[in-house]
Amino acid sequence: MLDLPQLTVIMPVYNVEKYIGRALEALLNQKNRNFKLLIVNDGSKDKTRQIAESYSDKFLYFKLINKANEGVAAARNVALAHVDTPYFTFHDGDDWVDPDYTDFFINSFKRYPHVSLISCGYWIDKEKQKKSRSIDPKRESGHLTKKEAYFKIANVSTSPVKGYTWNKCYRLDVVRKHNIKFMGDIAFMEDEVFNIEYVSLSDGVYFTSKPYYHYWQRPDSLIHVTSGLKYIPDNVRATYRVWHKILKSLRHEKKKIRRKMPNKITNN
Repeated sequence: MLDLPQLTVIMPVYNVEKYIGRALEALLNQKNRNFKLLIVNDGSKDKTRQIAESYSDKFLYFKLINKANEGVAAARNVALAHVDTPYFTFHDGDDWVDPDYTDFFINSFKRYPHVSLISCGYWIDKEKQKKSRSIDPKRESGHLTKKEAYFKIANVSTSPVKGYTWNKCYRLDVVRKHNIKFMGDIAFMEDEVFNIEYVSLSDGVYFTSKPYYHYWQRPDSLIHVTSGLKYIPDNVRATYRVWHKILKSLRHEKKKIRRKMPNKITNN
């Protein structure tokens, strides 16, 4: 008899009929299949919905939510409202994962029960690229302080962590306690803002650069479409929110450390 699932894989999708089959097949090939798959179809106009529905009886736990198109932030927020497992992660509909993907997250939280965020490395894949390329071939891992986590999420230096949500796994109790949501008033970087907010309100980050996730880079993806001049205000607004939260949190952490320091006793 299987234990209750500990993990939900959230997949927001929009017009990914060319890729969603590959994503779902890879999830079916997981060594640990005891997870919940939650797909949010954000008003797709192609056959994304039909393809997703065709997999409904192939997973142990499968749920498809269809909604009007409002963007990825709204789709993720809808999904968060339906999560009922202790941990959750995100998965883009045009990407795919290695067979150890779900097992890594589930076992990492068992191994490190006091951390709030688990992050893995990822592969970069392109149409004319024959082999997957690891984001960090050095293979580093370890626990991060808040400051270290912020810098790796904000990619201050070359980082296998970055601001993405699809290479991270979160605790549901943290999100519920602090009502953390994705901001829908910016076109991109909403995932980085979410991650910085999450880390600021929780304790403990473990990361590895070992890749389990395949990031499919395509020219028509949102990150490329939103790179024009008209999106500069969104970029500025998102960057401000990220660093405002980082600096505010670091000041708060510094005050906490000072409060914990014993008072110096001076002799006259």
